[in-house]
Amino acid sequence: MFGIKFIKFDSMTYVIQYKHGKVKREGKGLSFYYYTPTSSITAIPLGSKDIQFIFNETTKDFQTITIQGQITYKIEDPKQLAESLDFTLDTNHRYKSDNFEKLDQRLNNEAQTSTSSFIQGLSLKEALRGAKSMSEKINEGLKSSNSAKILGVEVLSVDVLSVKPTPEMSKALETETRESLQKDADLAIYERRNFAVEQERIIKESELSTEIAVQEKKKQINEKQAEIKIRDAENDRKLREMKVLADVSIEEQKTKLIDMQVENEKKVAESKGYTLEKTLKPYKDMDWKTLMALNSGNVSALDNIGFAFRELAEHSEKIGTLNITPDFLETVIENQREIKKQNKKAE
Repeated sequence: MFGIKFIKFDSMTYVIQYKHGKVKREGKGLSFYYYTPTSSITAIPLGSKDIQFIFNETTKDFQTITIQGQITYKIEDPKQLAESLDFTLDTNHRYKSDNFEKLDQRLNNEAQTSTSSFIQGLSLKEALRGAKSMSEKINEGLKSSNSAKILGVEVLSVDVLSVKPTPEMSKALETETRESLQKDADLAIYERRNFAVEQERIIKESELSTEIAVQEKKKQINEKQAEIKIRDAENDRKLREMKVLADVSIEEQKTKLIDMQVENEKKVAESKGYTLEKTLKPYKDMDWKTLMALNSGNVSALDNIGFAFRELAEHSEKIGTLNITPDFLETVIENQREIKKQNKKAE
């Protein structure tokens, strides 16, 4: 009404009211009435803001990469920003132009400028693995940039989200990586097989060493057993020799004993023979009949009958016929038996 309006801002907006070209009021979260024909209002948001960036660069091996990331910043000096860019509101309380787009573009340009020389010093593979280094480089470049200071902007963080090569180079790298991984896999298989072969060789060597040790131990055992057998055989031989010597000694002693016995028996026999000879010498030339008569006390009836038969036999040429019955002989033998029984009883 009559050009007087009321306007209200939140606490995250810094407001500058100009009247007749001079600052009438400024601050955060203001609300006031103003006269439209003589006033202009600048409103600058103070909260942090995220902007996306994407640009292409060339590495030192002349490969193009695409860098994509995010910059987080906030307005540190809104009055200085208002002097660099137009954030004036129109009569409908809208910005006359999109100056935030210009601010974002300037920050993007500064980010690309600060990292350009750094990327040109990297190879493609180094650049693909250097996202963190790029983030640090861009952050340092923006914080030290005069343009950022003139704009009154404070950079809070820079994050490089991806670094990509061209599709053709990406495919080539994938192929190279795939081949390298396949090579590593083949090498790993070879090493694993080689390790298995080596372990098997070690096991076989260990088995052979064990077998050699066992055979050597068996050889020692056999040698020891042979030594024991030889020693036992030697001991047996010595025992047999000792036994033979003992038997020889015994036989020699027996021989000596027999010789002594024979010699003694011979002497005894000679002594008996001499005694008998001397005893019988008086009877040597005597007739047997005389001898029988001298020994008549020890001659039995049968002896006499025997002597009688002898006499008959000596003079058989003078005998014509002689009959001797069995009864006669039986009677004589029976009488002799009775005599022996009586002699035994008497004894």
